[in-house]
Amino acid sequence: MSAQDYTLYGAPGWGSVLAEAMLARCGVPFTVVDVQGFDAEGPARQRLLALNPLGQIPTLVLPDGAVMTESAAIALLLAERHPDAGLAPPPDAPERAAFLRLLVWMVANVYPTFTYGDYPERWVKESPGDLGASAVAHRKTLWLWLESQMGGGPWVLGERFSALDIYVGAMVHWRPRRDWFAEHCPNLSGVAGRVLALPTLVPVWHRNFGGAP
Repeated sequence: MSAQDYTLYGAPGWGSVLAEAMLARCGVPFTVVDVQGFDAEGPARQRLLALNPLGQIPTLVLPDGAVMTESAAIALLLAERHPDAGLAPPPDAPERAAFLRLLVWMVANVYPTFTYGDYPERWVKESPGDLGASAVAHRKTLWLWLESQMGGGPWVLGERFSALDIYVGAMVHWRPRRDWFAEHCPNLSGVAGRVLALPTLVPVWHRNFGGAP
């Protein structure tokens, strides 16, 4: 690893795949430090806590040693530093407002359904299964809303690729999973298929989810 590398702390199949795919899209040198098991007490969690006291991934160490967290913030930072990657429309682009709105919508609305729905026993003592099921049901309504907002282009923003497509490509692997998207959200399913097939990102998807795109 050189002094110019980014260093990403993450775990296969978790939310760190978002930052990993963005870094790959940017074509910059980076190293992935696997902290699988970070969500339980142990060496991996302690290693992560030394950088991010919240114990969350992705945690990205920038080439100058600064620590960056929160996937949306990482997306915006990388978009500024590596504009040729197309992670975000430029400030004067007509799609800019929609991009910012949907990026914040994604992390403020969709992402919390995983936080509370995938491990409901952490948040409620009685009937955690009900919370989990409710979170997945709400997640479906959110995806259906996004599906209704899409036009006829190949990407979430129409003809312009962005980090939003990376979010979709990763999240179709999580509940309600790809078969549900194919049946109920054909436009989003199409976005996912295209972003999963991008040659620069295929190794990222394979490392995190295994199998073919």
